[in-house]
Amino acid sequence: MTVKNLLVREIFDSRGEPTVEVCIVDGSGEEFFGQVPSGKSRGEREVFVLPPKAAKKAGELLNKKLRGKRFISITKFDRFLLKLDGTSDKKKFGGNVMLGASIAFTRGLAFEHKKEPWQILQKEFFPGKNIKRVPFIFSNVINGGVHANNDLDIQEYMIVVRIGRPVEKSVETLVGFYKKLGDFLGKRYKMKNLPIGDEGGYSLDFKNNFEPIHILGELIKKFRLRKDFQIGLDAAASGFYKGGWYMFAGARLSREELLKTYERYFRQAPMLVSVEDPFDENDGGGFAELLAAEKKKLIVGDDLTVTNPAAISAAGRGKLISGVIIKPNQIGTVSEACAAMKAAHKLGIKCIVSHRSGETADNFIIHLARAGGAYGVKIGAPVKERMSKFDELIRIYS
Repeated sequence: MTVKNLLVREIFDSRGEPTVEVCIVDGSGEEFFGQVPSGKSRGEREVFVLPPKAAKKAGELLNKKLRGKRFISITKFDRFLLKLDGTSDKKKFGGNVMLGASIAFTRGLAFEHKKEPWQILQKEFFPGKNIKRVPFIFSNVINGGVHANNDLDIQEYMIVVRIGRPVEKSVETLVGFYKKLGDFLGKRYKMKNLPIGDEGGYSLDFKNNFEPIHILGELIKKFRLRKDFQIGLDAAASGFYKGGWYMFAGARLSREELLKTYERYFRQAPMLVSVEDPFDENDGGGFAELLAAEKKKLIVGDDLTVTNPAAISAAGRGKLISGVIIKPNQIGTVSEACAAMKAAHKLGIKCIVSHRSGETADNFIIHLARAGGAYGVKIGAPVKERMSKFDELIRIYS
């Protein structure tokens, strides 16, 4: 694909915060876009993000370097970007600008070859891995932590959905559950208009951090969904880790005390099957102890691993995690995100390709999940801009 022009423009994410969209025009005048989400809960080792004004200037410089050049693969395009940037954390051009360009190029290359983006990704990065098994959906239906203005320390309470055929019916069941959950919470807490968090989940106050788990479990049983619905958490524990202690439920907990809390949650709620970032991103020992204690549960790294192939490999070899979040904008290019997935696959770690709290309508993560045979896709609540991802999931997996 030949790059004729590249343009960066400012758009706004689902939280109303500024982010960027990158447009690449190919030699025949076709336009291809990559919109980049933003994350409020960010790991310390994520790549650098340029603010929109600086991103536009970076785009102008990139355009001068790219104009007229032809690239035959995503890897070669991304390597060119990485060499131009020359920094370890993408500080020159910004991981957001580079990812937007990388996604736009991927779409353009797919168009040139008359393929879907997932097909071009699969051919280049995951040859022989044509897994059409539909991934689990991790849908955040109750928000806490930094994603909400309420009293929950845990950031996300998710429904983990086993998708059947037809795919559309499973998604419709999830949408229906989300609405029924809202009706239940509204009646129980006598609230006509429920507050909504950053990812579309309900964000009212609860008695304690366990109550949402209990409510979700009871509703799953009530609506006879136990066969396909389970529960997952994103603790995002770095958000409540202060000075060597975990400030949780109004108390100051040690690693061991928080570990016992999670073990109690697992015992009390058999439908609870996964927990993401249960400890601070620098507390690998906590991850290892929880994984050793709960071998049948999914212990997932996000801030711990930041979609970095080396960090994922280290966490896997150290037996810290059994699952990993893949967020392309944590690492900054499509090829590096694919390398992260390959590193996880090599060690038997389950990949969950994920959105961010500040989302756009871009559905690229669904193609990445399809290409790499992801175990799961993390999308958020089935509402508003996130529905474009559910719609694309239905389309390419049906």
